[in-house]
Amino acid sequence: MNADQILPIMLAAAPTMLTVLIGILVNNARLGDLKTDMNNFRNDMNARFSELRADMDRRFDESRDLWQSELHRVEEVLDARLKHLEER
Repeated sequence: MNADQILPIMLAAAPTMLTVLIGILVNNARLGDLKTDMNNFRNDMNARFSELRADMDRRFDESRDLWQSELHRVEEVLDARLKHLEER
């Protein structure tokens, strides 16, 4: 093969190579956009779960406080009944 034969072969392959390279660049840009979108989604979900966790913690604390007050009331009633029975 001489230079006269190689030049037409390279010129024939150039549009295909340029098309492939442009496709790679476009695909890379789209993958970068996808990565950005996925990071934004992950950050949003982390914020939502943190908010949900805080709300659940608050509800559990309120429930614990309610149970403690109710059990204290039951304890006082039982103490009063036991004292009444002991006095008999």
